[in-house]
Amino acid sequence: MADSLIFDVDGTIWDTTPVVEKAWNAALDGCGLSYAHVTADTLKSLFGLPMDTIIERILPREPEEVRAKFKPLCYNYEESYVERESGKLYPKMAETLEKLSAKYPLFIVSNCQSGYIELLLRKTGFAPYFKDFTCNGDTGLLKDENIKLIAKRNNLKSPVYVGDTQGDADACAKAGVPIAFALYGFGKIESPDYTIAEPFDLVSLFCN
Repeated sequence: MADSLIFDVDGTIWDTTPVVEKAWNAALDGCGLSYAHVTADTLKSLFGLPMDTIIERILPREPEEVRAKFKPLCYNYEESYVERESGKLYPKMAETLEKLSAKYPLFIVSNCQSGYIELLLRKTGFAPYFKDFTCNGDTGLLKDENIKLIAKRNNLKSPVYVGDTQGDADACAKAGVPIAFALYGFGKIESPDYTIAEPFDLVSLFCN
């Protein structure tokens, strides 16, 4: 029986890829790298990986110093664009979190950059639903270690992670945590512990 739920962000709570496409392409233009323009679909295939890995995939032929120059510009543009335009929440997300948080403590663990989870919570008003969060940008740790960190910090005994990619599932396997696969998200997962077609399915799974 679960005693808590830990959420991924992109592809699980909301979708910012159309906005981030514009932001990252503006950042690439600013670095003279317009040849590497990305699409929302490309981002969906990459989101969930650590940011350094995503940048390496986008700029495979550039030296490290060019990637290092692009990284902060990318972050700044993304924060500015998402602050202005926001992401698209998945259906009934607010209602889902409200009902779940009445029974379980909720958390967020993501491979995103520092500040991105705070931006999500500020734009959505979801901060009251979540007890704690962390990310790769804050700790330098990969997702499995951050799941363990959140579990230890909050004395969680039986958390379930809600995510949408095989990378999420692999991290959960390393952390010894079951995964609820968000079928509506960006990726596919082989043999998940649970599958949800929409966010509110979590209420049916864990609140009945």
